Amino acid sequence: MDYGIWSILPPLIAIILAVATKQVFISLFLGIFSGEMIIHEWQFFISLNASLNEIVGVFAEEWITKTIIFSFLVGGLITVISASGGVRGFIEYLTEKKNLVKNKKGALLLAYVIGLVIFIESSITILVSGTVARPLTDRFNVSREKLAYVCDSTSAPVCALIPLNGWGAMLMGVIGVQVSKGFIEGNPAGILVKSIPFQFYSFFAILAVAYYIFTEKDWGPMAVAENRARETGKVLRDGATPMVSEEATSTPPKKGAENNMWNMILPMIVLIVMMPISLYITGNGNILKGSGSTSVFWAVLASISFAGFLYIVKGIMNLKEYIDYVYQGIGAIVPVAILLISAFAIGNVIGQLETGQYMASLVEGRISGGFGPAILFILSALMAFSTGTSWGTFGIMIPIGIQMAVAMGAPLYPTIGAVISGGIMGDHCSPISDTTIMASMASASDHIDHVNTQLPYALLNGVLALILYLTVGFIM
Repeated sequence: MDYGIWSILPPLIAIILAVATKQVFISLFLGIFSGEMIIHEWQFFISLNASLNEIVGVFAEEWITKTIIFSFLVGGLITVISASGGVRGFIEYLTEKKNLVKNKKGALLLAYVIGLVIFIESSITILVSGTVARPLTDRFNVSREKLAYVCDSTSAPVCALIPLNGWGAMLMGVIGVQVSKGFIEGNPAGILVKSIPFQFYSFFAILAVAYYIFTEKDWGPMAVAENRARETGKVLRDGATPMVSEEATSTPPKKGAENNMWNMILPMIVLIVMMPISLYITGNGNILKGSGSTSVFWAVLASISFAGFLYIVKGIMNLKEYIDYVYQGIGAIVPVAILLISAFAIGNVIGQLETGQYMASLVEGRISGGFGPAILFILSALMAFSTGTSWGTFGIMIPIGIQMAVAMGAPLYPTIGAVISGGIMGDHCSPISDTTIMASMASASDHIDHVNTQLPYALLNGVLALILYLTVGFIM
């Protein structure tokens, strides 16, 4: 059934209400409910029941279930590492023993460098950079909003620019289908690599983060947040609700535990190393064909298991204490998990309404080749903003973009780069994006505060990218 313009209503309701009320879960549920009302022809009770079933039904998809369990385990890992004295030991090493991090700029640079180096998976990148840097940024009065921005705006862009990960596997798979169907010729990996120089938004996003760290010339809502943190010492605004409770983010070391940075670094190394190993295993020897969701799940499971073994062997805690700390951390992640489940559910509803296809149909066949990359960039950004998923946008828009490029005579590589960049930009702007939610969690920021402060920066980077897509579209 063609729902037409009605298909845009649910994401609009969810996004507008989330920003206006700052109650993300209620806004997401109302978005889900409005979508079911459209699907079930405005029958209230049937739609209400369908909405509840939609939320329960997300667990039928294996990758979603693994992502949610991953989130719970992340909470346990953060808490148990903090209780081991690892986080405090790491801070002491950087600030007191080696004097490597002396100010807020150094603390943010630590998060930035981690975000660039760990390009194995966006969720892992966000988790590590936020967890490691947060105690330091708090010490130097950096707003949680600024830390969330640094974590969020380095993770997805660097994963797309260095696609030796699940992102690369997904993108090559989508491109490969178009090759197999005869729409384009060439090797999917080669086509993806040639499109990388045209991922303009990703480049601007990464460079912008470095600029704002080094110059400290923040503006808009971010400047307000940074001024508050600098002048009052409040890393969160009064009345803000951090995505993860303060108790979970600042668990004191267990009595008698030595402040040893290796108690944090070793589990983190296991987490990072296990990701490519898992991709290799799940890809049957080809890391680019591995399962991203399974690999993330295995990596965090291996890390938290290793941490428990390490701490028990070293006598830092016994088995019961270790389990208790893990449960404490899992409990702190419940609000995050609820939001993720709701975000996935509204994504499924939007998929049934074919919102993405409707948005694509508005421009397909109505534009000239020179405008192709720019229009597809805008459309992909709007789609990712509305659906809350960059990967879902890639799955819909790359086939459409490639076929449109062929039909219009638009340049192929800039077109693919524009779709990828647009998907990431829309994800950065959307309050219903799973990666945006993860960034708020890793930084313990208020979620809507993170969205509001990152949005102006993302829009500016998007405008700069759009200018380049217009230029390249007509030159090539």
